[in-house]
Amino acid sequence: MIQQTPHITLLHSSPLDVCAHAIRTCWQSFDRSDNGGEKDKELIDRVGNKYSHKSTLEHLSYTFYIQGISRACLQELARHRIASYSVKSSRYTLVELRKADITTLEKASKYIRLVGIEAVDNASYEALKRLQSLIQDTSIKNDYVKYAMPESYLTELTWSINARSLQNFLQLRSSKHALWEIQALAQAIYSVLPDEHKYLFQDCVEDFVSK
Repeated sequence: MIQQTPHITLLHSSPLDVCAHAIRTCWQSFDRSDNGGEKDKELIDRVGNKYSHKSTLEHLSYTFYIQGISRACLQELARHRIASYSVKSSRYTLVELRKADITTLEKASKYIRLVGIEAVDNASYEALKRLQSLIQDTSIKNDYVKYAMPESYLTELTWSINARSLQNFLQLRSSKHALWEIQALAQAIYSVLPDEHKYLFQDCVEDFVSK
């Protein structure tokens, strides 16, 4: 099978001391802070995780650039509502396919997610070729051509989410019951988190982090 993995870039993450400051605001315990050090990290974990005051974790936010997921996976991702999505436009970018070389399945894998099942991959490949023929017919606007895009077509987005919602995402999507592609996405997102932040999310993942 042709190997395809999503590419994830962490564009931004809030400093941990922002969350610690929010927590200390409640008790006015600023004098106990160590400016995002071990005391503040323990405080965030204790209040946000152990005591389940999850609203405090909303002060931490992350922005990711996600490349190489299928439109099917994007639908799964969009079910996580407390997040912001800026997605590659199919209306304006389908032109990329007009002159693309998709003469082999390997070359076509630049544009579609392959699943390793011959019948499914062949169907996606045939759909991609039909889509290209529609794009090449300049009498048809992209507004209409886009309706013929297969679910396997690859896309990308910028995704922003707070730590509370990210915990929910990782807990649900690292499960073996989740769609296999979004499991891979969850693993890739966890892997690019700042090392000093990962302790907040370790209990949310099931299969790819040793607890």
